[in-house]
Amino acid sequence: MSSSCSSGQTSKKGSNESDLKWWQLSLIGVGCTIGTGYFLGSSIGIGITGPSIVFSFILAAIGTYIVFNVLAQMTAEDPQKGSFCYYARKAYGQWAGFSCGWNYWCSNILIMGSQLTALSILSRFWFPNVPLWVFATGYAIISIIVVLTGTKGFDKIENILAIVKFSAIIMFIILAITALFGWISGNAEQPDLPTKGNELFAEGFNGFWASLIYAFYAYGGIEVIGIMAMQLQKKGDAPKAGKIMLLGLTVVYVLSLGLAVIMVSLGSFHEKESPFVTALADYNLTFFPHVFNGAIIIAGFSTMTASLYGVTNLLVTLAEDGDAPPLFSKKGKKFKNLPIPSLGLATVGLLASIITALLLPGKIYEYITTAAGILLLYNWFFIIISSFRILKYKLWNKILAFIGLALILAAISGTLLEKEIRPGFFVSLLFVSIICLVCLRMKKVWKKSKSQIRYY
Repeated sequence: MSSSCSSGQTSKKGSNESDLKWWQLSLIGVGCTIGTGYFLGSSIGIGITGPSIVFSFILAAIGTYIVFNVLAQMTAEDPQKGSFCYYARKAYGQWAGFSCGWNYWCSNILIMGSQLTALSILSRFWFPNVPLWVFATGYAIISIIVVLTGTKGFDKIENILAIVKFSAIIMFIILAITALFGWISGNAEQPDLPTKGNELFAEGFNGFWASLIYAFYAYGGIEVIGIMAMQLQKKGDAPKAGKIMLLGLTVVYVLSLGLAVIMVSLGSFHEKESPFVTALADYNLTFFPHVFNGAIIIAGFSTMTASLYGVTNLLVTLAEDGDAPPLFSKKGKKFKNLPIPSLGLATVGLLASIITALLLPGKIYEYITTAAGILLLYNWFFIIISSFRILKYKLWNKILAFIGLALILAAISGTLLEKEIRPGFFVSLLFVSIICLVCLRMKKVWKKSKSQIRYY
């Protein structure tokens, strides 16, 4: 989700705008997408629905592709730095651009909180007696230091971490296949493939419905392609970059989760351990839990830092468009011309996440993850409905768009069916309500501003 970061900092005449190749954009997209939502959050999804989590990820991949395809079409027709915020404004007016921008900012703040909490939980694998907030504080400080290295330093770090994350998944797939073939010794029982409905859908249809939010959350980041398309050498390569990225993610997601759920019993999975570590726990691979836990921490830290970088620069764009106080568009001469006021506000969000982890260490990861996923889907919903006013749809494209809307609404509404994650839905409504109230106040300011322009 570092998308908004780079785009926010690149001017139309900047030298860095058009030096990105399509495969680099795909790699950045992978780096911004794979995080603890997949490595750790998928355990919650498995607990809710069982082996059918694989189908949840397939449906989420379809919904994600529809959103990406719509965004890519709007980008090709009218490439703009503000991406989906700009298209929302173009389709429905300033209130829509304002709402989408701040909704995205809030979702990324929650994503940072989600990643911080997950990183702290994972770090307790080695240090079980250290409080969560200590780890959260440490990771937050390191993340701020990375952001202060500037655009070039950040991009290099993200590219390296993207390769590490993808390699970790491939490592699990290889080890899992060799374990299933009996080439790795251990105490694990030979698994049986779930074939009956009650085996595939452990908690029935409602459980499957509720699990969709975690599948969608694992794909959060596809909007990177639309936002960073402005930096491609060939703008027409954006669809290819997105398709390759999404195809690669879907294959490794589905294959790795499919292997995990057939290797151990459903009751073995829990939200404080990655399902992939759980799947190989009964094999003689003493190194794997340590190596994979480290890889997951790297993944979570990468996504969290990308979110911090993203909200920092997104706020600059909002300030330049008049949707945030002008103070946040200012950039300091030190620290590589970074927008320090914007970074400061993002740091306050990080601080709030640390305090939350300290006060509510129990189910807070599920609540924050759910709320962050829902807020992200609100923006995806707006991307599709904006396209109805901007693009000239043929019948098939319109049908696809409605399918995308239905899948997004299914994922959001599914959170109401599971009491363990239901509070996350109400947390997302709280954020949306605050944005709506501010938006209503801002509409008076915008109206006054327009009347002054007409007067002059």
